[in-house]
Parts: sequence; structure tokens; C-alpha cells
Amino acid sequence: MGFKPVVVVHGGAGVWRGLDLDMGAVVKTLKEAVMIGLDVSRSGGCLDMVVEAIAFLEDSGLFNAGVGSVLDYVGGVSMDAGVMISSGRAGGVAAVTYPRNPIRLARIVAEKTPHIIMAGPRADELAAKLGLEKHPGPHWRSVERWKTARLKPPQSTWIARRIESAKALGYDTVGAVALDSNGCLAAGASTGGVLLKLPGRVGDSCIPGAGFYANGKVAASATGIGETIIMSMSSLRLAQLYEIVGVLRDAVELTVREHTMRWGPGTLGLIALSSRGEVEASYNTEAMPWASASLGEEPRVSGLPIA
Repeated sequence: MGFKPVVVVHGGAGVWRGLDLDMGAVVKTLKEAVMIGLDVSRSGGCLDMVVEAIAFLEDSGLFNAGVGSVLDYVGGVSMDAGVMISSGRAGGVAAVTYPRNPIRLARIVAEKTPHIIMAGPRADELAAKLGLEKHPGPHWRSVERWKTARLKPPQSTWIARRIESAKALGYDTVGAVALDSNGCLAAGASTGGVLLKLPGRVGDSCIPGAGFYANGKVAASATGIGETIIMSMSSLRLAQLYEIVGVLRDAVELTVREHTMRWGPGTLGLIALSSRGEVEASYNTEAMPWASASLGEEPRVSGLPIA
């Protein structure tokens, strides 16, 4: 029996108010990313669907991933990304600077190497040798945000600085989950990391079980404060709760509730997709724009900031 393909994407959990972004363009881009994933499903599988949807978001320059990545403390761009499919295969890249689309390099790690995560200059060398498109350098929006953020006084702790950074930035990581016609589930995430991060910092978006996770029953992609997501292994936790409670909405909401109790608000957003085609999302931030559709349907967008 065939499955109806489904794609879900998110543009990052955060404040999303007061940014120099056209929210109409954000909504349009999220919808287009979903449609690209669904178009791919006609000839490809769940991994193709996730990679192409995320690559489109990376290319848009509207989100903190790929072309739109934020800058670290010294003004550099370094990115993390990862993918996983329900067969258990996974791949990630950490602190890379070369590829325009880190998600494509993460796929290569998953499919062409015996490793799970590759990092830094050697991962960049692999991207260059394999002919992946080079990153064009900092986006002008990212440069302006970096200049503004450098003027603000630091907070007392790393987590406090990270949360304040997220609030100032307004948005975070992109991600996607997909179900193909064969019932395969996939999940992925991509990010430019933390505004003003220390060079070399690695977040959750390259770590299976933290920023993304997929098994035979559910796929999830997370966004928010990477350090807290790693400590909670949020995407894996969602899958574990789904196994226990059997209701996707309950599993997603329980995961966010647990996370909020431990780390506070403004720290986590999740999208999830079951093998039955059920779609759910939850977040403890002010907004998390996300979109979803099954093949033959028009995408629906939710989680927009209140004007």
C-alpha cells in the first residue's frame, strides 16, 4: 500500500518581530520549499525531499542558514547541518565555511562516508573536492545584525547570552521532515549557529537525536537554543514519547513542556511527522513560522508572529 508524500518545513523559532524582513516573503518561501520537496517526491525519496526543501531555504537569504547565516564574534560564517532517514542512516557537518548548502554536504557524509559527523577545514576540503557550490560570503543583513549586536553589553552566563542573542536576532535554524510514497521518513536541519558565537562553536543541527531524528514511526526537526537541545536530545526525546503515548500531538507538546520546565521559555520549537502522515508542531518562543502539505494540496503556514 502506497503512502501519500508529505513535507513539513520550519524557518526557526524565535521572536520574529522587529526584523528587516518581509513576512510575506518568508511565508512565500516556506510554501515554495514545501512544494519543491513534494515535486521531488515524484521521482525521489524522503531524503531527496528533505535535502531539496532545506537547500531552498538555505539559498533564500531570509533565514539563519546557508546564504543567510549569522556571523560569529569575529565576523565569520560557520555552519552546521544534518540529515537522517528512517533506515537509521545519518550524516552531519559542523563548523563548515565552504559550502553554499551545508545540507548537501551532510547528505554526502551520510551516503558516501563511514562517518556520522565531519567538521571544520577537512569537511570544507571534501565539499570543494566534490564540486559543491561555494558560499558567497556574509549576507548584508547578517553583517548589519552583527554590527548592532556587537554594541550590546554581554550577559553574565553563556545561556543568558545565547537567549538574549536569540531574542535580538528573532529567528533561528531551518529544518524539514518528509514522508515519501514508500513510507520512508527523513529529517534534517541547517543553521548558521549563534550570532556572536565563539568561533568553532557547534550546535544541535548536526547531531542526530538533538536537532533532528527519524525512525520508522516519526521524524522530527528542532530549533531554538542549541545548547539546551543537545542536553535534552529533543528530537530523540519526542520519538521516545511518541512510542510511549502513541499520539503525535501529545508527544510534541510533552517534549516542549519538559524542555520549558528545565530550560525556560524561548528555547525550543519542533516540527514532527508520523508514518501515518500526521503533522504537528509546538514551540515555547513567540513564533516559529512553519509550513506543511501533502502531495496534491496547497501548503498551509502557521506559527507567524503576532503583529
